[in-house]
Order: sequence, then structure tokens, then C-alpha cells
Amino acid sequence: MNQFLLVFRIFYHSYMKSKMKIYFSSLILFLLFSSQLVLAQSDNGIDKKVFTFKIDKDIDPAMTRRVKLALESAEKEDSDLIIIEMDTYGGAVNDADEIRTMLLNSTIPVYVFINKDAASAGALISIATDSIYMAPGASIGAATVVNGTDGAAAPDKYQSYMRSMMRSTAEAKGRDPKIAEAMVDEKIEIEGISEAGSVITFSVSEAEKYGFCEGQFDSIEAILEAQNMSDSQLIAYEPASTEQIIAFFLNPAVSGFLILIIIGGLYFELQTPGIGFPILASIVAVLLYFIPYYLNGLAENWEILVFFIGVILLAVELFVIPGFGIFGVLGIIGILAGLVLGMIPNQNFDFEFVPAGDLFAALLTVILAAIASVGLVFWLTPKVNEWGAFKTITLASTQQRSEGYTSSSYADTLNGKTGVVHSRLRPSGRIEIDGDIFDAYSRGEFIDQGEKIIVISTEGTSLKVKKHEA
Repeated sequence: MNQFLLVFRIFYHSYMKSKMKIYFSSLILFLLFSSQLVLAQSDNGIDKKVFTFKIDKDIDPAMTRRVKLALESAEKEDSDLIIIEMDTYGGAVNDADEIRTMLLNSTIPVYVFINKDAASAGALISIATDSIYMAPGASIGAATVVNGTDGAAAPDKYQSYMRSMMRSTAEAKGRDPKIAEAMVDEKIEIEGISEAGSVITFSVSEAEKYGFCEGQFDSIEAILEAQNMSDSQLIAYEPASTEQIIAFFLNPAVSGFLILIIIGGLYFELQTPGIGFPILASIVAVLLYFIPYYLNGLAENWEILVFFIGVILLAVELFVIPGFGIFGVLGIIGILAGLVLGMIPNQNFDFEFVPAGDLFAALLTVILAAIASVGLVFWLTPKVNEWGAFKTITLASTQQRSEGYTSSSYADTLNGKTGVVHSRLRPSGRIEIDGDIFDAYSRGEFIDQGEKIIVISTEGTSLKVKKHEA
């Protein structure tokens, strides 16, 4: 009996050991299978984030800011990949250099999908990415630097700078630096690819053949599918609300309206110092005008300084120096120059690469706004005291004798009288007739001290005058 029990125990322990072995073996196999499944899902792009944004306008300070903000957003989203959708004919060389530097320094892999064109600065930016993909009919190349006025080739120093950037960028990304350089320099001849006298512009098939394109696709989704990332989470860059507000104030029509407020506010405050409202409106308009351009890299510190120097010179002319001379002229020029320069991407008065259309638009906006402001000022000046809003801050209300006020009116006999300006009319001031001093105002024109005037009508306690032509 004891022998039987011993045999049973041995058999039972052996059975249990084999069962545990089977259990643990199954568990290990299950874990291995699960890990492989997770890896497979990861390889297929599940739970991966793909961040996308567009470069679909000229390469300028505003585009540089957009790219910077987009790359920062991609990092905040902890993105695994960035894809740029490209369609541009180029732009400023310095901005292209800044963008390509940001892409080269990106810790996140960057692809570019050329949806149509990647010319000039667009070619440089594309070469700075890790992979280039192109849509059917797209092209890349033609990176010769041209000026902004007539589209002619820029001086050789700019071409040399662009050639070096194209060459070094291609080397950094494992692409042929000689071909990249030939996209800029028409003198470079590469056998079988380009001839002397023309720069390289690749079609899709040519770009694929020579290593400047990884494939032809119709969309970003098709690119991701080819990379086994079709299940990735696509995140499109959306500008923040502040950026949308900034873009609104960059509209030429809005800029023109702000210029009108700036000039009109300065005029009314200089004519009636102490009221406060006109200068407050002007200050707010100045901030709303310059801040958006400053944030977009258009308005620089010295350009804003030119504007404020102009304001100071004009104030000196009006309050310190009699008449209207060099300080007034320089002040007006400074104000207008500051407003114009703040709108265009010049480099310290270098307009070589400023598009002629942008320069014309800036000049037209400022000039038309200034003319409208002057016209509005002359039209409103005689009416300003009649406004209900101004009656609360000016002595425009009726003052009755019963309330203790006394006043005097000028007799109609003063009509047609001649005299001289005692204190400059801007357009209000004082005049002298037959040794007596009277309050007066012109029809909107400025009349300097000492000039002859003639009374054309009496308006209560003020005389309306004009220049007297002998």
C-alpha cells in the first residue's frame, strides 16, 4: 500500500510540473505575440501624430513667422512627423535662409509635399527637408536670385550667397550639391542634366531620377499610406486667434483707416492741446498699426523711430518755431516715411528685393490715407464744436446771462475789415484790426503770423477770415 501511494505521488507531481510548464509556455507565447502586435500597430502609424502646414505664399517675414509658430506647435503636440505642403514661387533670400535653418535644426523629421511649385526660395526650403514628395505636374528649381523691381538677376554677391546655401543644404541632406548649385548658377553645366546658359528646373520624373524627390503622390494621405502610416492622426496647423487679429490689421484697408486716425488725432491734439481724446485715439491707432507689422518682421525699431522723430519735429515746428519751415517739412516726411517703411520688408533702406507691387501698395495706402485725413480735418474743423460728444469736454454749450455769464458779439461792421494775423491761424487763432485783438478762424487753411487777412463774416464771438490778396 505504501509503495502504491509513493508511486501515485511521484506521478501526480510530475503531472503538475508538466501542466505548469505548459501554462508558463503559453503565457510567454501570448506576451510575445502581443508585443509583436503592438509593434506592428506602431509600424502601421497607429497612435502616431503627423503635423501639417502650408507654405503657399511668398517667402517673406510673415511666412517666416508662420513657419516658426507652426514648428513650435508641432513640438507642443509631440508630433512624430511634420509635412509641409508647398506651392510658392519664392521670395526674400534672408527669410528663406531663416526658414531652412529652422528645418535643419528641427528634432522632428520634416517632409515636404510640393503640390505645384517650389521655385527659388521654395527650392531651398524643400532641399532642407528630410524627404521630398511631388504631385503630378509639380516642379522644383530655378533658384536664381532676382530683384523686386523688374525681375532681373541680382548682383553676383547675392547669387554667390544663394549658391553656397543650396550647396551646403544639399550636402546636409545627402543630395547632390552640384545639382543644387546649378539650380542657381546658369554657368554651371552638368553633363546629361543641364546646359550652360540655363538653370536647372526639375519635373517630377527628373527630380526622382537625380535624388531630389522620393516619389510622386496625389495627396499627403497617399504619402502616409505608402509609409504604412495611413492610421496616423493628422493635425493641421491652425493660427491662434491672436494671429488672426494680427492678419486683420495687416489688411491695407485697415492700415489706411488707422493712418487716417493717426494723422487726424495728431492734428486735433496739436490744435487744441489738453483735450486728450484726439491724442489717445492717435496713440491707440499707432499701436494697432505698428505692432502687427513689427511682430511679422516688417516694421523694425529704426522705422518706428523715424515715425516718432517726425512727430517731434512737427510739434517743434508748431509750438516752438514760428511759421512753417524745414522742421515742419521734415516732420511730415518722417511721419509718412515711417508709415510706409513699416509696411514693406526692406533691409535698412535696401529695396533690392522688395516687390514693386508691395512698394506701390504701401505708398498708395499711406498717401491716400493722408489726403483723406487732411480733407476730413478741414471739413470737420468748423463743425467740431457742434458735436454732442465734444460739448462735454469743450465750452460749446450755451451760457445764459441769468446764470452769471457775460459775453460780447462782434458787430457786422467788422465784415470786410482788413487786418493782420496776431497769432498763427491753425485754422483758429487771433487777428489784429485797427490795434484791437479778435478771436478768429480761417476756412481751414493755415495763415502765418503777420500775414494780411480780411473778415468775411462774424460768427458770434469769433470772426471768419481769409487771406487778403492785395
